[in-house]
Amino acid sequence: MGKVVLVTGVARQLGARFAERIRREPGVDLVVGVDVLPPEPAAEPAPADAPLAPYVFSRVDLRRPAIARVLAEHAVDTVVHLNVSGTNPSAVGRATVKEINVIGSMQLLAACQQSALVRRLAVKSTTAVYGATSRDPAVFTERTQPKTLPTGGFAKDAAEVEGYVRGFARRRPDVAVTVLRFANLVGPGADTPLAEYFTLPVLPTVLGRDPRLQFAHVDDAVEVLRLAALEPAPGSLGRPVDRRGTFNVAGDGVLLLSQCARRLGRPTLPMLRPALGWTAALARQTRLVDFAPEQLELLTHGRVVDTTALREVFGYRPAFSTPEAFADFVAGRPGGPLPPERLTALADRLGALLTRDRLVDDRN
Repeated sequence: MGKVVLVTGVARQLGARFAERIRREPGVDLVVGVDVLPPEPAAEPAPADAPLAPYVFSRVDLRRPAIARVLAEHAVDTVVHLNVSGTNPSAVGRATVKEINVIGSMQLLAACQQSALVRRLAVKSTTAVYGATSRDPAVFTERTQPKTLPTGGFAKDAAEVEGYVRGFARRRPDVAVTVLRFANLVGPGADTPLAEYFTLPVLPTVLGRDPRLQFAHVDDAVEVLRLAALEPAPGSLGRPVDRRGTFNVAGDGVLLLSQCARRLGRPTLPMLRPALGWTAALARQTRLVDFAPEQLELLTHGRVVDTTALREVFGYRPAFSTPEAFADFVAGRPGGPLPPERLTALADRLGALLTRDRLVDDRN
């Protein structure tokens, strides 16, 4: 019998894309998608000649014990938990999102605990669990403890979920558990809070700050999840790659927020930190953009993580660097009022005028 993979959060882009990708994997007999909303259509349909494993969608709220019935009904042996997110298509209000993230994860883990068939568990997390403060190290590794624990929002949810996952791994050592801490996901159609921020016509920033940012491309995220869901193949030394544990996932390199703004062609509006906090609160109330507190800290202090373990232990090197991932994101967005080519042309003209004026002064 082949693998039966259960995927949570298939109503979102990442969940829908991963469910479609894992169906094309040899040895997968069935894929079960779980969410409270139907999944989005696949952004990239599979080739006509590609064999697809059967797909079943179950409309289940993870906050209810019914998820245990789904695991038993389909004899699920692999669980990929993607329904941990800063926003949710079906949620109204922060309290509902928190319930879906934390209570839903607890119910799923309890169902996995009861199932004797589950052998692999992959959980989507976030580098936001490290926080973002002025006292942070230059680079976070998986073993780095945050200077200040997240006090709210998606970061706190993810930290709580990781705690429950560690408890599950201790109780069920026979299950291969992988936690993937993704940097901010970008790419065509990215639906994350930071992607929404970058769609604003003017980007509010913190006066005097230019934080370092990292991104992970959605294609790399799907591939990392695929590897986490499969039995590991022998590595270069002939031994199976051990993908248990926690891994940071991000493209190589960093971008400054100012560089992101220039590549998007969007002007920035530097503001004092308190004023930006008021702006963020107003944006959340009007639902213009989900400007969460942890995002405000990120735009103030930035965050960079080390991905050595992803390459050397997990066995994957992202296909997209951080600049390349962001460039692909920019390519799928309408140009801003200050496109890079116009900025370059303006800088060249200003430079030429300054040079000419300098020559005139020297002659006089």
